[in-house]
Amino acid sequence: MSLLSRDRYIAVLGASGVGLGQRRGSDTLWLGSVGFIDEGFHAWAVALETLDRLLVEHAQAGAELCVVISGHFSRFCLVPWSEEISSPDELLGFAQLCFEDLYGVPTQPWSMVLSAEPAGYDRIATALPQDLLARLRSLVSGRGMRLRSVQPYLMAAFNHFDKSFEGGDFLFVVAEPVRSVLLLAREGKWAAVRSVGSSDSDAALTALIGRESQLQASTSERPLSVYLHAPARIDSHPDVPGVQLRTLEEDQTAVRDSLYVMSRAVA
Repeated sequence: MSLLSRDRYIAVLGASGVGLGQRRGSDTLWLGSVGFIDEGFHAWAVALETLDRLLVEHAQAGAELCVVISGHFSRFCLVPWSEEISSPDELLGFAQLCFEDLYGVPTQPWSMVLSAEPAGYDRIATALPQDLLARLRSLVSGRGMRLRSVQPYLMAAFNHFDKSFEGGDFLFVVAEPVRSVLLLAREGKWAAVRSVGSSDSDAALTALIGRESQLQASTSERPLSVYLHAPARIDSHPDVPGVQLRTLEEDQTAVRDSLYVMSRAVA
């Protein structure tokens, strides 16, 4: 089989459900989603079992799979620039220390990826449980498929919308139903990243963004643009004062599923 002819699927591991779609050109044929009881962070094991059932039902051996993972299962940290770091291994070790300072000594191993930035710029580090990734790889290879990519939804959403952000001072909020991730840039450099357990209701988002805006106003006089993406608010877009919404373009399907919306952010 030519690599150019491989079937390509997109899976979304959400906080309380898993969805699967098949990419056809620039469109996605949504194959469905299955919910599960949200048991907190460790629900990723149930999510992988659910994904396996969906792959058995819908996917073919030899296909490629892209996986998007909810912020519910991800961790994020700002890694400051340091002139004393001279190798990738030193940088990774420093990033791990930053994570421990923020989250404490981990009880399980994490796999970490850092954003690519020029010298003198802080980086965003993203971590996923190593056990999650190992079991995902085993599951996919066991079905005779190729794992093409794995990315947190924050990354997929930012890459989709970043060209629409004006200037170098902005706050980008990705609000999933049970968790929001806030990504702050100042003067074209990353300045902060925070993950907060929060509803995606208007009241919760207004309070969350209001607190962050007040904090930033107390630390800098530079104006801050605020962008909000809430993939589960399909039929009722958020109404938050002073915020610019970022939504995925309307398509021709009648699918009303937030996991489907999240799948469409993948390039």
